[in-house]
Amino acid sequence: MLTTSDFKKGLRIELDGAPWTVVKTTTQTPSARGAATLVKARLKNVLTGQVSDRSFKSGDKFIEPDLQMRAAQYLYSEPDGNDTIYHFMDSANYEQFEIRGDEIEDEQRWLTENLDVKAVLYNDAVVGIELPQFVELEIDSVEPGSRGDTASGSVTTTAHTVTGVRLQVPLFVKAGDTVRVDTTTGSFKDRKN
Repeated sequence: MLTTSDFKKGLRIELDGAPWTVVKTTTQTPSARGAATLVKARLKNVLTGQVSDRSFKSGDKFIEPDLQMRAAQYLYSEPDGNDTIYHFMDSANYEQFEIRGDEIEDEQRWLTENLDVKAVLYNDAVVGIELPQFVELEIDSVEPGSRGDTASGSVTTTAHTVTGVRLQVPLFVKAGDTVRVDTTTGSFKDRKN
């Protein structure tokens, strides 16, 4: 059994008969005596991708959903009308499976060929993927930056990766460099040598 005290980003709970992932959580302490502490959570439905803001009383209990994680590898994508189909391979049995782009809207911008991911299975059916915390992306172009922008203590400029991700990088990063990016925050981690 899970309780609201276990809530953290990435935790999965079963709610209304479906698996949900905690995206963000805050605790609201009451100002009046005897009032219950509320835990507010932004949840994302693992099956549909729907995002919902919910409030729970502190101590509410939830069951852990029947989710399994399997090592997988991203292979390639192909257009399909107005959508894209992404092809993956299960690393254990080498079986291939596909996921539609609208099912992994947030994750698809981080996918690069041969990226190791985890396939999320619910009741033995693949319902999504989980990315590694860091991915390596090649920088396609860097906007010019000026060294005079030092008020914040860090001098950065905007860069675009070959996959279309836009991020802030230090001035020493140039086009053609490979950088590591945190997939949870979308921020620059370091440059790979």
